[in-house]
Amino acid sequence: MRRSHKKGTGIGIIAFVVLILFGIVAFRKIDLEKRSVQAKQKIEELDAQIAEEKERTEEIKNLEAYVHTKRYIEDVAREKLGLVYKDEIILKQEEE
Repeated sequence: MRRSHKKGTGIGIIAFVVLILFGIVAFRKIDLEKRSVQAKQKIEELDAQIAEEKERTEEIKNLEAYVHTKRYIEDVAREKLGLVYKDEIILKQEEE
C-alpha cells in the first residue's frame, strides 16, 4: 500500500506544477496583450506626428517658393518699408 500512496503524491505535485506554469503563462499573456495595445497606440501617435510633419514640410516648401517670387519682395517692401511704385497713390483714413 505504501507504493500507491507515493504515486498519488507524485501526481499531485505534477498537477500543482502544471497549474503554476499555466498561471505564469496566463499572466505573461495578459502582460503581453497590454504591451501590444500600448505599442499600437504609440504607433498611431507617431503616424499622426509623421502626417503633421509632412504637412508642415509642404507648407515650408510653399513658403520657400513664395519667398523667391517678385510678389513677396513687393509685399515686404509695401508692408515693412512703406514703398510704392511711382504712379501709385496711397489713400489713408484719417484718425479721429
